[in-house]
Amino acid sequence: MTENKKRPLIVRIGKKLRPWFNKAIASGSCVSNAPLLENSIFPWVEALEKAAPLIIKEFQGVIAEQGGVPPLRELSPDHKRIAPDNSWKSFFLYGYGIKVPENCAKAPVTAQLVAGIPGLCSALFSILEPGGEIPPHNGVTKGMLNCHLGLSIPKDGKNCWIKVSNYTLHWQEGKVFIFDDTYNHTVQNNTDEIRAILFIQVERPTRGFGRLVQKLFLGGIKRSAFVQDAKKNIQRWNQLQALLEKA
Repeated sequence: MTENKKRPLIVRIGKKLRPWFNKAIASGSCVSNAPLLENSIFPWVEALEKAAPLIIKEFQGVIAEQGGVPPLRELSPDHKRIAPDNSWKSFFLYGYGIKVPENCAKAPVTAQLVAGIPGLCSALFSILEPGGEIPPHNGVTKGMLNCHLGLSIPKDGKNCWIKVSNYTLHWQEGKVFIFDDTYNHTVQNNTDEIRAILFIQVERPTRGFGRLVQKLFLGGIKRSAFVQDAKKNIQRWNQLQALLEKA
């Protein structure tokens, strides 16, 4: 049986077990299970904010290159539901613990900084084009927390926002906020400028049985087609860009 035939069964089983996994992880959480979390819980946030000018400089270098940043839907077909067009773009440094060496070489300071974050899962430059929208959705696991560092924020900041549960948040350049993406959330950029952030996912601090379940679930995701397909697509994109640069 081919991987494509196995995949729907794996997805169906995963969806059925996910509420149980999330409940177990939440019960073992060392931090709040609320939608928003305090930055002070995570010592690395302060260092990230202090380094923001250097990160912004590297981001600007990345988007200035030929080819720019690829649409997320081209890298990860599983995201097509929440990335229905090309307005959401992503430049991966790490994806579920897998390093993208070519991309890290283009943003070495940022790559070194995120590599030192305990429990790092993913780190990427995330761009939402003018008029872009990410429809309401819920993250797959309680085992990760999302961190956003503002890099390029529209002047009309009031019309560029993310809603997490009942909270509406606005990005600020060089500032971080952290949230639990298993709560329903949606993003809109109703401006004529791009919104760019350093998007980081880290393991939720957990203990006991909850940590065991967390490791099991995240390990399964890393080995799944969801991640492996994205890894192959990123490699293909980078190979194509390298050929274009030589042409």
